[in-house]
Amino acid sequence: METRVSNASQIISLVEKGALLYVSHSGGKDSQAMYAEICSIAPREQVVVVHADLGEIEWEGVQAHIRGNTVHDVNVVRADKTLFEMVRRRAVMRPDVPAFPSSAYRQCTSDLKRNPIYKFIRKDMKARAAHLAVNCIGLRAAESPARAKKETLKRNGVLSKAGRTVYDYLPIHDYSDTEIFAAIAAAGQKPFWAYAAGNKRLSCVFCIMGCDNDLRNGVRERPELYQKYLNLEAEVGWTMFHGASLRDRVGPSD
Repeated sequence: METRVSNASQIISLVEKGALLYVSHSGGKDSQAMYAEICSIAPREQVVVVHADLGEIEWEGVQAHIRGNTVHDVNVVRADKTLFEMVRRRAVMRPDVPAFPSSAYRQCTSDLKRNPIYKFIRKDMKARAAHLAVNCIGLRAAESPARAKKETLKRNGVLSKAGRTVYDYLPIHDYSDTEIFAAIAAAGQKPFWAYAAGNKRLSCVFCIMGCDNDLRNGVRERPELYQKYLNLEAEVGWTMFHGASLRDRVGPSD
């Protein structure tokens, strides 16, 4: 079967050996395209969808969007803390360093997304008596120089223990934005509505990696959440961005 995904022959070989393919689905365009592409090369029963619920900082309706555009059950996982709790704790424990995550210190990704997903994969593989799996992640080279250097297929040393062998896989690593939206359209689907409203990416409503326009869209859609972030900045004594408050990034209100 012809496919554009990275390392297609290696993945198909793993699928033929019975590997489970865990698809981390945020509801964003990359996750949606990745899911469609994975479903084109793997039997339905070997694909498992997992979503890390971010609570109130997540876009409203994103989980309904995921469910409406998958044929699989959506396994929702949650961290044992929220972003706000994480920021407050860091402000207390490390008052000498910025309390908010940053591009260099992405504790939000590790603690709120990756760790709960890893926990689910371990538990699910044990329940299925599975020994081989692929952790599918929708990172793309076009997003940043650091992501461009990522290996598209490698053994996950953290999960590959206790009789498990798990690989990290970036199936859409080389896709352009145009190819991402084309893959979604080819699956007969539409991306989450925030893209039509002008968002470039979809993560938290107010993401440390978001561009100014995405942040302004967040203010328009979730003004009450915007105020909570401003209150948190004042509480911990640190701005959300290096040298800039969230208010500085979005500009004056209308």
